[in-house]
Amino acid sequence: MKHVTGTLIAYYFYCKRRVWLHANEIRFEDNSEDVAMGRLIEDTTYLQRNSNYEQIEMEGIKIDYYDHKNKIIHETKKSSKFEQTHIWQLKYYIYILKKNGIDGVVGILEYPEERKTNRINLNEEDTLKIQFFSQEILNIIQNENCPTLQKSNRCKNCSYFDFCYSTETEP
Repeated sequence: MKHVTGTLIAYYFYCKRRVWLHANEIRFEDNSEDVAMGRLIEDTTYLQRNSNYEQIEMEGIKIDYYDHKNKIIHETKKSSKFEQTHIWQLKYYIYILKKNGIDGVVGILEYPEERKTNRINLNEEDTLKIQFFSQEILNIIQNENCPTLQKSNRCKNCSYFDFCYSTETEP
């Protein structure tokens, strides 16, 4: 059975078609310049992170930097252009940890290129929204048909652009 992941939570805010494609093992992120740049930024910033940080994987999430002593998740992103998406992905991570008995976790969203950080907390209203988003995602990924293309300005920079628009004809 397919399940909700941190990536699918993020993709839910970008595009429902992208959610379905990713969940069904159709992936183009490895060829994306934006993804490569994001990984480079993550790998070359905050090098002073010490042994207090650990990587955690559980229930479809992968947290690269978790400070278990202070219960802080650090999430590094390339740009704050899609900040609301990043916030919900981080809230989902906190939700999963809480669901697994780790209470009192907060998140720090880091944009090193912009020298910006944002502290993220999870409240009861957020938890209800995450449960709703999760059910919506399950409905999408368990459907045997891929959602139809919903054209958006975001499509231009998406790693799935060529796939989605390969059958489109120019007007």
